[in-house]
Amino acid sequence: MQIISSKLIIKPFCITIGLWFILILIAGCSHAQEDIYTIRRERMVIDQIERRGVKDTAVLRAMRTVERHLFVPDLYLNSAYEDHPLPIGSGQTISQPYIVAYMTEVIKPQSGYKVLEVGTGSGYQAAVLAEIVAHVYTIEIICELANSAKERLETLGYKNITVKCGDGYNGWDEFAPFDAIIVTAGAEDIPQPLIDQLKDGGLMVLPVGDPYMVQSLILVKKKGNRTITQDLIPVRFVPLTRDK
Repeated sequence: MQIISSKLIIKPFCITIGLWFILILIAGCSHAQEDIYTIRRERMVIDQIERRGVKDTAVLRAMRTVERHLFVPDLYLNSAYEDHPLPIGSGQTISQPYIVAYMTEVIKPQSGYKVLEVGTGSGYQAAVLAEIVAHVYTIEIICELANSAKERLETLGYKNITVKCGDGYNGWDEFAPFDAIIVTAGAEDIPQPLIDQLKDGGLMVLPVGDPYMVQSLILVKKKGNRTITQDLIPVRFVPLTRDK
């Protein structure tokens, strides 16, 4: 009886040890994977962003903080920190890291700012902005992307981002005026509603030109009833689509 009792005690004990060992292995693998992403993110900031002239410390900190691999489909996880756009579904892309950092820097974001983003996509640009400014309002015309971005950003704990599905060309008049506006899709012209919703002295950055060709990234500054524009760099963005 004692031998049988001993076996009954040892067996569950062994199973418990085995389960703990498996859990430790899983946790170790997960931690190692996160370390790999941290290293890749740091290299991304140093090689792709700092070396190309982005200097704003708040922007660099945000680019180091936001985990880009959480904003791309699983198929592209290994490419999450490479210097090029990636597909995110519905014919849309997540912009290359340098462009995200560059566009963020040129609007000169401040901690108290209210910023409008047109073209939510996966939510990555909104997350980078939210690490710096007080609140981000972001519009995505493809409701499937808007909904998934909203869920992703809420899961990641962002409470200062508001997402809606709609035509970004018309902006978001309810929360205007905005200190700054970022448009992440190629427009054929500078949308007047966005100019109207920009605060006096505010900055807007957007790609302008033929949506199927190379566009020019334009910086717009509003001064009273006038706008001052400056060509920055050539870019290639997906078209800014409109509600029909």
